[in-house]
Parts: sequence; structure tokens; C-alpha cells
Amino acid sequence: MPVGADQAPMIEQTNEIVRRLNRQVGHALLPEARALIPESGRLPGVDGRAKMSRSQGNALALSATEDAIRAAVRRMYTDPDHLRVTDPGRVEGNVVFTYLDAFDPDCDALAALKAHYRRGGLGDTAVKRRLETVLLDLLAPIRSRRAAWADRPDDVRDILRDGTRRARRVTQSTLEAVKDALGLYRVAR
Repeated sequence: MPVGADQAPMIEQTNEIVRRLNRQVGHALLPEARALIPESGRLPGVDGRAKMSRSQGNALALSATEDAIRAAVRRMYTDPDHLRVTDPGRVEGNVVFTYLDAFDPDCDALAALKAHYRRGGLGDTAVKRRLETVLLDLLAPIRSRRAAWADRPDDVRDILRDGTRRARRVTQSTLEAVKDALGLYRVAR
């Protein structure tokens, strides 16, 4: 299951319960969960703080407009010692490059961009424009699908109801299997 690194202890605690139950019943009744933690890890807020947070106003929403994305990228911190275009810049700790590492699909072009920034001759504005393009390309289909679904609220409710019904069936079946394996039967009243 895709989670952030801060959720891994809870996944492991759940797996301990699953292992204990499976040992008690003598076979693998329930599967263990595997935490899928992205390589990029936790993204910093667009203001450079340690964590992106809506309450701190430093998050970039998937539904953000093009103007909001551009404004957020323009506000991002880069290397404070990179005062002139000719100055060599630091990529490490640079919020713009952190986001590029996470989202830019062209690894070779990104590596060349980093090398150019490190040796100097590349301004922060050019790097931020690259990030704007990457984010706009990434979020455009998400925004488009979201807008299409926003025009169909009844269909969304139907999908949610159907998903809820299916989840309840799976949950009920799993619960019955666990009760059966543990010898816990319903008592008729």
C-alpha cells in the first residue's frame, strides 16, 4: 500500500497482529501488508519547510490551477548563495530540485540541468520554469479528469456506493473467515 515513511510503523504493527493471528490459526489466513514508500520520500513544503501542509499554507494541491502552480513555484526557495546567474549553485537542499527529482520524467535532461546549475551559468528562473512545465504537464490530466467528474456528481455517488457495497462484502467475508478459523461462532439469540 502506498504510504509515507511516517506510516511504516503502523503498517508493521498491523503486520505483527496478522502474523500472530496466522500463527494462532496455523496457516496464512490474512496477508501481510507491504509499505510502498516512494523513492522521493517526503516532499518539503513549497516554502522550504520540512513538511508540506495545507494548514501551514505551503502545499501544492493536485487540483491547483495553472496560475496557482506557477505562483507556488515562483515562491520556492533555491540556493541562498546563488546570487548571480554566473555563481555556482547547490542542488542539495534546493526545494526546486527536490521537486524536479520527484517529478521530472527526463532523468538525463535533469542531470544536465543539475550539472549546469552546479558549475554556474544557469539562473534560478530557468530552473523554476522547468519545474513549472513538469508540474503543469503532470497535473493537467488530473485536473481534467477532476473537472469531468465534478460535472457528474450523481455518477460519483453511485461509484462510491458501489465501492462501499463491495468493501462491505469483502470485509464481512474476511471477518467470517477469521471467526471461523478462531472458532468464534455467532450465538443465536
